[in-house]
Amino acid sequence: MRRLRPSGALAGVVPFFAYTTVFLIVPTAVVVIGAFLDADNRFTLGNLEALTEPSVVRGLTQSVILSAVTSLVGALVGGVLAYAVSTAREGSVTRRFFTSLCGVLAQFGGVALAFAFIASFSAQGLLSVLLGRVGLGTGSGLWLYEWDRGLVLVYLYFQIPLMLIVFLPAVEGLRPQWREATETLGGTTWTYWRRVAGPILMPSFVGAALLLFTNAFSAYSTAKALVSQANPLLPLQIGSSLSSEVILGQENAGKAMALEMVLVVAVVMVLYAWLDRRAGRWMR
Repeated sequence: MRRLRPSGALAGVVPFFAYTTVFLIVPTAVVVIGAFLDADNRFTLGNLEALTEPSVVRGLTQSVILSAVTSLVGALVGGVLAYAVSTAREGSVTRRFFTSLCGVLAQFGGVALAFAFIASFSAQGLLSVLLGRVGLGTGSGLWLYEWDRGLVLVYLYFQIPLMLIVFLPAVEGLRPQWREATETLGGTTWTYWRRVAGPILMPSFVGAALLLFTNAFSAYSTAKALVSQANPLLPLQIGSSLSSEVILGQENAGKAMALEMVLVVAVVMVLYAWLDRRAGRWMR
């Protein structure tokens, strides 16, 4: 009987598993376990009671609304841009320029992005001053620091480029023969998009929108840099519970809120994986 020898390919994935364990599995385990422990490390369900407090419920609701709005708008605008880019010739300067630009913009966030919008749209921001000179003033600029207006605009800055990057391969998978076959059978452009391209792209589109939802739902640094009062979003409430010098002993309550976020993200990612697998059938 031949003995099994360790494969060299297994050694190649060891760094990946080590990285996943340190930065994903261990932090998740700390959150899950800590959500059910009190200050003396004894089992308790008291931390879960914090999830029913009005401020926490409001933070979760507003986080979901913000994520849903930016993911929907980002998916629609980014999807249209992805189709426009796909019409450019393969390897052309236009396609390479937009894909590279979106790759940069999708990763631009945090304090740097918040500062860029403050310098542009605050009361004395560059664009606010220029628009004010032509009678299109943006007011006092306080709207920029509100979660339902300012953060929506800021989040779309990286949501739209991310949608283009994620959705572009699906659009490029559409075969010209499908449109030609539709036209040969007497179909119009509307028929092609409604009966052929639309159903094919829908799983990829919804999956990409779910990915955008998760991206916005878990964002922290940008919101923290812009919104410093009231903590209107769940990630900000979690950060406050872990670092506040006013309210002490709420670390495990913060872990319970983090567990709530993990569950929401897990549900969304399961749906995304299912839609991605379904969309993959058309890419073969």
